[in-house]
Amino acid sequence: MRTTQLQRVDLNLLVALAALLEERHVSRAADRIGLSQPATSRALQRLRHVLDDELLVRTRDGYQLTPRAERVQRELATVLPRLEILFGGEHFDPGTATDRFRLMATDYMTSVLGPGLLRRVFRAAPGVSMTFNAWHDGVFEDVSHGLVDLTFAAVAVDPSLHSELLFEERFVCLMAADNPLADRDALTLEEFVGAAHAVVDVLRGEQSAVDRRLTELGTHRNAVLSVPYHTAAVLAVPETLLVATIPSRLASTLDDPGLRVVAAPEEVEAMPYLMSWHPRLDDDPAQRWLRDLVRVVANET
Repeated sequence: MRTTQLQRVDLNLLVALAALLEERHVSRAADRIGLSQPATSRALQRLRHVLDDELLVRTRDGYQLTPRAERVQRELATVLPRLEILFGGEHFDPGTATDRFRLMATDYMTSVLGPGLLRRVFRAAPGVSMTFNAWHDGVFEDVSHGLVDLTFAAVAVDPSLHSELLFEERFVCLMAADNPLADRDALTLEEFVGAAHAVVDVLRGEQSAVDRRLTELGTHRNAVLSVPYHTAAVLAVPETLLVATIPSRLASTLDDPGLRVVAAPEEVEAMPYLMSWHPRLDDDPAQRWLRDLVRVVANET
């Protein structure tokens, strides 16, 4: 955009533009940025004029972004954090902050990190807000587009993002107390692959770390049930012959005399759990503060 065009643009329009492109709904965007719906509609019309593009077009499935809007959204994800630093300075004061932190995690990582992280964040920064969203196939695209600040999971991270190891975790096998395998200290690989498994399919069909390892070993497990959440796998086990392979930290929170925890085969290796973010957030004071808290919580789990 040339200087002559910049002179026509109120920077507040960029905030409205980011909200409109993310929410894809005028009323929701208005609520998010604290404007009335008519004012937000007028902002959209001004943006359409300045950018010479419809930006949002109505379809049978609601409003969708135009190709130009998708490109603009990617640029805004880089520009807006830099403008926040430029006009807000480098200092972050948790006591007066009103930032909105957007996190993406599996249900397991939400349960492991969530309680400790929330206590620390809201104790120090009562004015901020946090959103934990469920993991999905397009997570790293959302990070690149500026829709997500941090992700937590045990999956391969897009190489364009920065990532950091939070911890490694062994797997254990959860089963009913009357399962014939329940008296073992650990399952052999043969016993493991021969059991009936309740599989946690976070990535919707893509192989999990356990299954990738089994493929390397030239075998596979007998998956008779597939569920999207670790908690669902746990609830499926009682009074069945199902085996749920879950992280050991999750198993340590269970207190059910009808369940038994048996070590997974030694061939099933520990899994690394990673925190990832976009490089543009490296120097953002609020994001650095949040990442530091995550590290503290991860070290205590």
